[in-house]
Amino acid sequence: MILLTVLFLCIISTYSASVKGHTTGPSLSNDKIYTFAYTAEVYVDRAKASLKKSAGYRISSDVDVNLLWRNPDNDDDQLVKVTIKNVQVENVNERPDAKNIFKGKNTEKIIGKEYLSALQQPMVLELARGKVQNFYSYQNEHAFTQNLKRGLASIFQLQLHSGTSREVDISGKCNTTYQVRQDQVTKIKALDSCEIEKTGFTSHNKILDVSTKATSATIYVLEDSFFKSIKAEENYVFFLNSQRKTNAKIVSKQRLELKSVQAGPGLIAGKQAAGVVKTLDSNYVSMPLVAETVKSECKKCPSLSEHWQSIKEYMHPDKLSKAEAARNFLSFIQSIRKATKEEILQIIKSEKKELLPQIVDAITSAQTPESLEAILEFLDFKDASTSILQERFLYACGFASHPSEMLLKSLTSKFKGDIANEEIRETLVIVMGALIRKLCDREGCKLPAVVEAKKLILNRLEKAKKDDNVKIYLLALKNALLPEAIPLLLKYAESEEGHISNTAATAIQRYDPSFLTDEVKKTMNRIYHQNRKVHEKTVRTTAAAIILNSNPTYMEVKNILLSIGELPLEMNKYMLSMIQDIIRFEMPSSKTVRRVLKDMRSHNYERFSKPGSSSAYSGYITRGPDISSTYSLDILYSGSGILRRSNLNIHVFDRNAQLHAGQVVIEAQGLETIIAATPDEGEENLDSFAGMSAILFDVQLRPVTFFQGYGDLMSKMLSATGDPINVVKGLILLTDYSQEFQLQSGPRASADFQGGLAIDISGGMEFSLWYRESKTNVKNRVAMFISGNTEVDSFFIKTGMETTLEVETTLDFISTVQFSQYPFLVCMQMDRVESPFRHSVTKYESLPSGRRYTARKGTAEPLAGCEYPLHQENSDMCRKVFSTASDSSSSWF
Repeated sequence: MILLTVLFLCIISTYSASVKGHTTGPSLSNDKIYTFAYTAEVYVDRAKASLKKSAGYRISSDVDVNLLWRNPDNDDDQLVKVTIKNVQVENVNERPDAKNIFKGKNTEKIIGKEYLSALQQPMVLELARGKVQNFYSYQNEHAFTQNLKRGLASIFQLQLHSGTSREVDISGKCNTTYQVRQDQVTKIKALDSCEIEKTGFTSHNKILDVSTKATSATIYVLEDSFFKSIKAEENYVFFLNSQRKTNAKIVSKQRLELKSVQAGPGLIAGKQAAGVVKTLDSNYVSMPLVAETVKSECKKCPSLSEHWQSIKEYMHPDKLSKAEAARNFLSFIQSIRKATKEEILQIIKSEKKELLPQIVDAITSAQTPESLEAILEFLDFKDASTSILQERFLYACGFASHPSEMLLKSLTSKFKGDIANEEIRETLVIVMGALIRKLCDREGCKLPAVVEAKKLILNRLEKAKKDDNVKIYLLALKNALLPEAIPLLLKYAESEEGHISNTAATAIQRYDPSFLTDEVKKTMNRIYHQNRKVHEKTVRTTAAAIILNSNPTYMEVKNILLSIGELPLEMNKYMLSMIQDIIRFEMPSSKTVRRVLKDMRSHNYERFSKPGSSSAYSGYITRGPDISSTYSLDILYSGSGILRRSNLNIHVFDRNAQLHAGQVVIEAQGLETIIAATPDEGEENLDSFAGMSAILFDVQLRPVTFFQGYGDLMSKMLSATGDPINVVKGLILLTDYSQEFQLQSGPRASADFQGGLAIDISGGMEFSLWYRESKTNVKNRVAMFISGNTEVDSFFIKTGMETTLEVETTLDFISTVQFSQYPFLVCMQMDRVESPFRHSVTKYESLPSGRRYTARKGTAEPLAGCEYPLHQENSDMCRKVFSTASDSSSSWF
């Protein structure tokens, strides 16, 4: 009995091993040829569009598969010969002959005789436990045909038990999950996990970047231990985060269907797979299954010089507020990225003076090693006469979408050298701060160039003695947002006066609330409540804003509310307006504010009824399911009715990210002596000054001074024309996304999204003693162009889709103050003019011969102008101002 039991267990064990050996992967029958129908399809279209009208193509063929060799010691180790034959290329969707680029062309003419012959040469796969262990092909074969074969070979990989593994195929080494149910197996490949050489870049800010979603699934149906059918599909979807209607998708499909099984050649004898392959054909070599990088060359593309000549008329300074300027700016950047240093220098050295700033914008925005070398060789920082070009170069560096360590290193080197223009030196160090932050955000804080630049700015700040130098290094830290700089900023905010204290406080205000520790909030409370010294209104109100925007405690809010009513009149009105804005706009601290206001000691008529004209107001510019934008407009006056500070902010945000799109601050101080008024507390010793500061796309720019000192003030008042002073003008690369990726079916695909902005921001301040009136005007003229090109390059055919969006608009902010009486009249206006909005989608297919199919659809519509609503009190004031304006002369001095 025991003997029978042992014998039975041995039989079961042997049977189990045999079953296990035959079920870990597909198995071919000996002496058979399996003939399959194979198709590989590519579709390109908008994200939610039906594939029935997509651009694309289909490659179809027959595929013969037969077993060459099976390892005598392991049935699961097999050599399989795969031969592609009867290749056809056609449209992926039915199309009239007039729109069919393949009409009248046979496969040999489309692909090329040499490439077609190579594609139909057999490949040999070594399959072990269902996975491709070796891919044998011919070494001298073109990478394009090799990749098509790799695409077919990759779908032969299969495991017959559920689970997850790391698997190497044409896409790289990827996480792959198998789900097995009877004779059907589903394979899910996590494309974002694939380890493969990647090229391209993304934008620094997520709002301006592109979101990508990639999926891959393959369904296998088995019959008699081998494939009956295989259906594979990959999807790549791209969304522009700031405008999700600007989107694209690429779909790649493969299908293998068993047609017949016929008698075939017998097995080749041998013990090792490599020896058997050499016996079959000595020219076979084992090659990686991961795709080779291959890209066709553009044979008819214009040179950089030719491209520039065709677009230069649109780059004239007078046309920079047009969408056409932004469109050609982007196309010029693409050409520069393919150019050599010598070609770039040839353009910039030979062009007219008025076009050079736009060329500098484009060359710097290209962000290639060649373009950086060319622009640094061209610009001479020892020559003050080219300061305009130097400034445009520096600002383009500050707005760089994906700055390199070499760029920061180059700027640091320039800063240490001789610079003729002091304003350029100031701009340079401010821009260095912006580059430090962008590199740190990409985990580059420990790069040698970043470490050196941080050390330089911090050391120079501690050693600086002149107020102007201190302010510039503080502005650099305002861009860099280094956590280690916060203690230094606190020291300057609390212990200094005027510009220094205000700049340090506004730098702290830019930090994410997570960095605002208890120590920061204690310092801000001391500044606001003036526990240690008297501070001017601008610093105190900034300190209050920091407290209220960083998860304030009940007592912090209560103390601020208790101070209202005891403050100078205009500051009192400003703080009351800020509290009301927090509640109305449902800001994060609104719940705590509402709790405090239930206490009548904090909330009563005496405290909240003080007169004044200062205000703070927030509202929505746009509000959508994907992205929204807000504006905040606050204005603070001195007790004598003269503008102290006006501040316009625009923020853009979605569920995961935020962008400080713009800020324009106009400040004035020390003007009370002009109208024989008494300065407010803490502002008795301030020099006469007026100026403008701007933040653009998260980058602090160098402030602009209208006048400095009483003598300069009187000189400019007597010669004032009311003409605006330019703050920033130029071309900015906003969105810069470029990625290449490998499709499982073999072709190479790419997605390129660029967004350009032509911008002109100017501001002015007019002041009339005769009419006792002041006026500030900030004009923002912008034109934006966004282009997205999604393409599949199969060497013999390109298919893709280009989507464009363009808009031109002007945003005006005007504040008028009449201080002939008290409380004085203040009218604030923020208007947007009617704007043209155009959107187009172009799908295309093209052959190297020049034959091309194009389908274009576009829309154009006006965006109605509007005046953004402010509080009701402002509307009442504006009616009074304009009713008296008709009685006054419009002449100024």
